[in-house]
Amino acid sequence: MQTFTSFQRLLAIKRYSPTTIKTYVGLLTVFQTFIGNTPIQELKTSALLSHILRIVEARRYTYSSHKQLISAIALYLKEVHRRVIDFSPVYPTRKPQPLPEILSLSEVQAILSASQNLKHRTMLTLIYALGLRSGELIRLKIADIDSKRQIVHLKGTKGNKDRLLPLSEKLRDILRIYYQKYRPKEYLFNGQKSATYSPQSLRKVFTGACQKANIGKKVTLHSLRHAYATHLLEAGTDVRVIQQLLGHSSIRTTMIYTHVTTRNLMKVPSPLDFLDE
Repeated sequence: MQTFTSFQRLLAIKRYSPTTIKTYVGLLTVFQTFIGNTPIQELKTSALLSHILRIVEARRYTYSSHKQLISAIALYLKEVHRRVIDFSPVYPTRKPQPLPEILSLSEVQAILSASQNLKHRTMLTLIYALGLRSGELIRLKIADIDSKRQIVHLKGTKGNKDRLLPLSEKLRDILRIYYQKYRPKEYLFNGQKSATYSPQSLRKVFTGACQKANIGKKVTLHSLRHAYATHLLEAGTDVRVIQQLLGHSSIRTTMIYTHVTTRNLMKVPSPLDFLDE
């Protein structure tokens, strides 16, 4: 079976983020297994496009996975085999942009309070307090937290970018209590049998806390990041500051939170108030 060691090494040399490398190589490996023994680069264009459609349907890929698969194949063929293909016939249509369900302050408090395990509660608290992606939390190291300067330094995040986040005194105290009990060595949150906590386990922690808190909304772990941004906006934080805190490349991505905040909506009177009694 074909391996993608040279491609993986090339991406590392080109300084792609570890997450991107893992995702691309993983998708290529699954795709190669799906199509059989014929190497990807030896497929005719028509056959390659046909196989992409088949695997997307068979494995029920989401919009993001569909797009990432094409990006991985295109980059692999271009960089390793100097082959450029037009993937537009199988490229996914524009992803729909439904507004996210936003957790209220009281709902976030209920979720955090429902987590009786100190490690679980600290992980969820950190995601909400800093607006982290799950992968950013999992890869967070003790050395990334500077309690003297009161900052958290996130390294190699989405887009292979670094960003600095403010560490409040309240959050610092929470982290100290956690550290004194668990004494992690390198990564802030260890798994039972690994250096880092697994994404699947982290999602289960969130789901379990939501069930205990009786949260009826359709939310995911990423909803804590949505809540972080929305609550900051409702508190009067400038949207461009929120863009920087979230690590968004485009302000348009951050602007979605202006559509879900209730800060301005609450100030709009009902036309019923204009009527004479």
